[in-house]
Amino acid sequence: MSDQPDRKPFLYVVVCAAGVARDVDRLLVAARDAGWDVGVVATPQGLGFLDAAAVEARTGYPIRSGWRAPGDPRPFPDPDAIAVAPATFNTVNKWAAGISDTLALGILCEAYGLGVPTCVLPAVNAHLARHPAYAESLARLRSMGVRVSARAPHTPKSGESAAFPWEEALELLASPS
Repeated sequence: MSDQPDRKPFLYVVVCAAGVARDVDRLLVAARDAGWDVGVVATPQGLGFLDAAAVEARTGYPIRSGWRAPGDPRPFPDPDAIAVAPATFNTVNKWAAGISDTLALGILCEAYGLGVPTCVLPAVNAHLARHPAYAESLARLRSMGVRVSARAPHTPKSGESAAFPWEEALELLASPS
């Protein structure tokens, strides 16, 4: 948690391009109620799934998606924890492979080296989840200490939004690693 006693712990919520991303406010509210300050980092494609004005009003911070220019101030404090919710097939596989081609993936890859507690709630359909790379990627993330939701993949085009377990992110972060 934060080493500055005068500030709340800071949670990065990494949002990917999954239909349930439009409901990320459920996690933002739960995190704030649990005592976290929150900043959202979206994948470039994930931006299109968010109501940026609503997210920024809720968090008090701009959504981050692209790299900042040298010399620009850091828009967020360092993370005390990271929740990747929802995480797509693409993000899970790139992250596990160490690919850092977006700000979101760069933050996730660096978090491992920094020892930042991290959890992931995949939003992956059952057809994609059958690909062998996906199971291997989840196993790699677990071996790195990432807390992975046990949530089963969803049926394609199921409208899974109501069932997405946003609050599980906070439970995973609170559990021993």
